Amino acid sequence: MEKFDYTVETKKSFDEAVSAVEAQSKEKGFGVLHVHDVKATLAAKGFDREPLKIVEICNPRYASEVLKKDIKISLMLPCPVSVYVQGGKTYISTLRPRVIGDFYPKANIEAMVEEVDRTVLSIVDAAR
Repeated sequence: MEKFDYTVETKKSFDEAVSAVEAQSKEKGFGVLHVHDVKATLAAKGFDREPLKIVEICNPRYASEVLKKDIKISLMLPCPVSVYVQGGKTYISTLRPRVIGDFYPKANIEAMVEEVDRTVLSIVDAAR
């Protein structure tokens, strides 16, 4: 199996990077379904960590198509894009959509996940 994630460092602040991911997702036809503030959630339970938000993005057309092929692909939707601080640096990281085809080889979704992969990576690169 190939590399599972795509991660880049950004010179933007954490909040700027989160906003950029949201804006680039919308610009490239992906909706932002939810933003999980993992730092805040853990802090509410007494655990401290550096900033981490998970931005859930989805393109309805692609989601509908892959779900027609195999409903279990829903286990890997929506596409997560993480923005986090580690060691004083801010990173943007995403699950590579193309690996979904490795998990569901009988679904015949290779061309579609390649296209989604290119778009999601372009979102990350543009947000950087």
